[in-house]
Amino acid sequence: MKSSNKKHLYKEAKPKVRAKKNLGQHFLKDEKIAEKIAASVNYSSADQILEIGPGMGVLTQFLLDYNKKVTAMDIDTESISYLNDFFSLDLTQAQNNLLNVQEADFLKADLAHYFGEQSLAIIGNFPYNISTQIVFKTLENRAQIPLFAGMFQKEVAQRICASPGSKTYGILSVLCKAFYTTEYLFTVHPESFNPPPKVQSGVMRMIRKANFQLECNEKLLFQVVKTAFGQRRKTLRNSLKSFQLSDQLKLDPIFAKRPEQLDVTEFISLTQKLEANAISDR
Repeated sequence: MKSSNKKHLYKEAKPKVRAKKNLGQHFLKDEKIAEKIAASVNYSSADQILEIGPGMGVLTQFLLDYNKKVTAMDIDTESISYLNDFFSLDLTQAQNNLLNVQEADFLKADLAHYFGEQSLAIIGNFPYNISTQIVFKTLENRAQIPLFAGMFQKEVAQRICASPGSKTYGILSVLCKAFYTTEYLFTVHPESFNPPPKVQSGVMRMIRKANFQLECNEKLLFQVVKTAFGQRRKTLRNSLKSFQLSDQLKLDPIFAKRPEQLDVTEFISLTQKLEANAISDR
């Protein structure tokens, strides 16, 4: 897609939205970065786009170029007022028909209420203080979300995309990779925001796998992964004691490993073994 070369209204409109520390707001002001994030839409055939935390709309303007309905959802009443009062003035009638501004908390929102059964590409400059919670809610609603992309604190984005054996590989890495292909895209420096955060930021993308139904009890997989990494320095034989391992199961070589040594396939296999162990104990 060619650059739209827009001069967005938020640069001149007054009053501007005041960034609120309690909401973890750092407004992206670099339009080139916003356009690169928006380009993730090209990787999905989702029916609609849901932008979480639109702020003053720097990312929203580029999402509208993809001719899909865009829901800009924010909990900040000041941002909602700004988008409704100023942002729409800079749109064509066609774009106005595509934009839907919703004052709502994504973490509490019933996606079926807002979108029915339509599939969603979720994108945003996510508030860092709730970014992990946003990821977990996405995983819970994975059947409806074929694409997820956006801005995180750099360490969190790297953790999601980390590979087995690395120090950053953990719960988020395994659970996201179980259902999505993850990719760290690029780093964003503090001066690209207003106000600038004290940390570097990172943009990552998750594309749902064609077959995202796992060959194991998915609820049990979540429990196993969280329990294993809860004591990541211990071997699985010790960290998973609460699963009442049989003496025979303890001899399985996989239980001599630590959680960061297992890839997604091995965690699925581990879950299958624990499920079989539980059945045999009944």
